[in-house]
Amino acid sequence: MIQSIEQLCDLVELSPDDLPIAFETDFSFKVPKHFASQIEKGNPNDPLLRQILPGLAENELYPGFSPDPVGDLAANPHPSLIHKYHGRALLIASPRCDIHCRYCFRRHFPYEQAQKKHWQAALESIAQDPSIKEVILSGGDPMTLSENALIALIHEIEAISHVDTLRIHSRTPIVAPHKANRPQLLKTLLQSRLQKVLVVHCNHANELTSASAELMQQFRQSDVLLLNQTVLLKDINDSTDTLIALSKKLFSQGILPYYCHLLDKVSGAGHFEIKNDQAWAIFEQLRQSLPGYLVPRFVEEIAGEPYKTLLTDPSKA
Repeated sequence: MIQSIEQLCDLVELSPDDLPIAFETDFSFKVPKHFASQIEKGNPNDPLLRQILPGLAENELYPGFSPDPVGDLAANPHPSLIHKYHGRALLIASPRCDIHCRYCFRRHFPYEQAQKKHWQAALESIAQDPSIKEVILSGGDPMTLSENALIALIHEIEAISHVDTLRIHSRTPIVAPHKANRPQLLKTLLQSRLQKVLVVHCNHANELTSASAELMQQFRQSDVLLLNQTVLLKDINDSTDTLIALSKKLFSQGILPYYCHLLDKVSGAGHFEIKNDQAWAIFEQLRQSLPGYLVPRFVEEIAGEPYKTLLTDPSKA
C-alpha cells in the first residue's frame, strides 16, 4: 500500500514539484501498489493518476457542491444502515477503502458511526421489515473486512428469511485483486441460498489486468453476477472512445456495464464535473457504437428521490 505522495511520484517517475498537488486536504491519500503499477510512467495526465492524486482544485469552492450530496445522512435510521430505496437496504460494512478516489461521494461521511459493533441493530432493523428483499454491502469497502468477518456477515444476512439477494459493492477487485481473492468467501458465495451480485467500480480500461480477469472468472464460477459502475470524470473518461474501450474490456472479463454515474456533487470534487449536455452527447454516441448490453445506463443520484434518475436529452428539457 502506498500512503505517501512522494513514494507514488517516485514509482511513476514524476517530480512532486511538477504536479499541482495539495499536500494538505481533509481526505487522506491512499493507493494500492497494484493500481499504481498501471499508471503510465512519466505521464502527469495519466487517467489513473488523476483519480487518486490530491489536486489543488480540491480546495476550491464550487456552487451546489456539499459534504452529503446524495442525502445519505437523511436516510440513516441506524448507524451503518442506509435505507433510501424501496425493497433494498444498504449496510456500511466497513469504514475503510483500499483506495481513496478523489471524487468519492462519501469522502465526508461520518464513518465513526459505521462500525462492526452497529451491525446487529442494522440487521435487526432489516429483519423487522419484510419489504426489504435485497441487502447491499458497501462502505467504505466490504472487501476490507477480514475474510472471516465478511463470511459471518453473509451468514447473518442469509438467516433473514425475506432477504433473497445479496449485493456487494467493491472497488477492491479492480484496484487490488489479490486482496479479493479469498477461497473461503468464494465457497460461501457458491453455497449460499441468496442470489449474488458483485458490483465493481472501474472507470478506465487501463485499470483492468490479467489479475482482475482471473478473479472475475472465480466469482463467476461461484454463481455471482458481475456488474460495473463507472463515474463520468472530466479529463479521465469523458470521451466516447474511452468508454467504448472500457465496456469492451469489462465484457472480456465477464463484467456487464451497469451504471455510468454523473458526478455526485461532493465538496472537493467539483473539478471532475461533466455537464449534462456533454454527458448526453457521449451517451448518444455510445448507443450508436455498441450493442445495448454494453451501454451503461447514464444516471444521477438526486437526494430524496426514490430511485436513481436516468439522464435525459437536455435539448428536450
